[in-house]
Amino acid sequence: MNERFKVLLINISLRPKSERLFFPIGFAYIATAISRAGFEFEILDLDILRLSDAELEIQIKNAKFNVVAMGCIVTGYKYIKKICELIKKYHDIPIIIGNSVATSIPHILLNKTEADIGVIGEGDITVVELLSALRDKTPIEDVKGIFFKNKGKVVFTEERELINSLDDIPIINYDLFDIDVYLERFKLSISEPYPMEFDKIKALPINTARGCPFQCTFCFHVFKGKKYRHRSVENLINEIVILKEKYGLNYVQFADELSLFSKKHAENLADNFIKKKLNIFWTADCRAGFIKENDIELAKKLKLAGCVSLEYSLESADETILKAMDKQIKIHDFEVQTKILHEVGINPGTSIVIGYPQETPETLQKTFDCCLKCKIYPSAGYLLPQPGTPIYNIAIEMGLIKDEEEYLLKMGDRQDFIINFTKMSQEDIESITKKNLKKISKTLNLGLKEENLIKTGHYIQKDFRK
Repeated sequence: MNERFKVLLINISLRPKSERLFFPIGFAYIATAISRAGFEFEILDLDILRLSDAELEIQIKNAKFNVVAMGCIVTGYKYIKKICELIKKYHDIPIIIGNSVATSIPHILLNKTEADIGVIGEGDITVVELLSALRDKTPIEDVKGIFFKNKGKVVFTEERELINSLDDIPIINYDLFDIDVYLERFKLSISEPYPMEFDKIKALPINTARGCPFQCTFCFHVFKGKKYRHRSVENLINEIVILKEKYGLNYVQFADELSLFSKKHAENLADNFIKKKLNIFWTADCRAGFIKENDIELAKKLKLAGCVSLEYSLESADETILKAMDKQIKIHDFEVQTKILHEVGINPGTSIVIGYPQETPETLQKTFDCCLKCKIYPSAGYLLPQPGTPIYNIAIEMGLIKDEEEYLLKMGDRQDFIINFTKMSQEDIESITKKNLKKISKTLNLGLKEENLIKTGHYIQKDFRK
């Protein structure tokens, strides 16, 4: 090819006013795949740069490229729409969108924004094939796992097969990013008690698994409904060793929908971390009921292997609401697991979803009472219907979402009260929530300010070992 073909990759900032930075794992895997395929590209990392609208417009106007690729979760739709408009204002080039903002709303994305092509699901292979087709001017119809417009209609190509072994995916090339900035600011998201002096923490998130075998009615992610897969322990350790040696990493957040699913896998992971003297602190996501009454030795082993925190969602302590969520957990299991983790010195973390149609003052009180009983401060959020989920369809049926794009443009974090499914007033829900969160914070001696009772991110969780 005589003509240079250059790609602009844009990392969207979903919370431009937050001091925290979350390393963009999915985006980084795509950037790594593009780099390994030999494409010339540039990364515009808006999460680090935090540009004003005027500054962003200048960047877009002056950039020289043949195609743009970006993506984010669906709550970032408004940013995608705005940036697409800016690009098309100055450049007549294809715009590729990935992640759940593409997978969950393909028709809205192509009919309401200036985006040209969407990538469905796993993009590691798809994006490379798509860029090759655009560069070589071959039919994009032959690329699996995408959608685009043809004669005014949204056309979907053949479904892309899943990557069976996550070990086949190359480890992220962290040198493509300003990693020192991420090391410094990602640690603002980790929860207390810290395993070392805060200033000495060097933390990053790592992806260990893809997918989730459960189908909660409020949850959507790019691998929803797909086979659950996890990396081998050996592959994971290899990446951690590289990050330790290269960047001095000493704290890892396993950033997955579900990091620890089977006890066999968890035990194998812990055994190898201990055997290889990895000496790394880590956090992971599991499910309520993962640790049961007879699993205290497993919990102790996880602690010995460096586990400082396990996150698992309660969502609600009301059985009717849990059934509506299709959560498939038992409140007793949540209580037992939390008690054991407190005993062995692993910090338990949980989240709750407030405002299912069945929610009443009594069900809400049950949930907060459960958290207080378990000595756990919840990350609280209001029900935020996401496209592609049953609860989103219910919102449309109830007339709570009349204009889908208007709703998408308003979407923010789960701490923003946008839709009320219940028979309670918004004021009553917020009042009950704040009153109980204040009580839990005071009882657990957390000292949270009122503006921090509901927020995005981790909370202080005291050590309650006897």
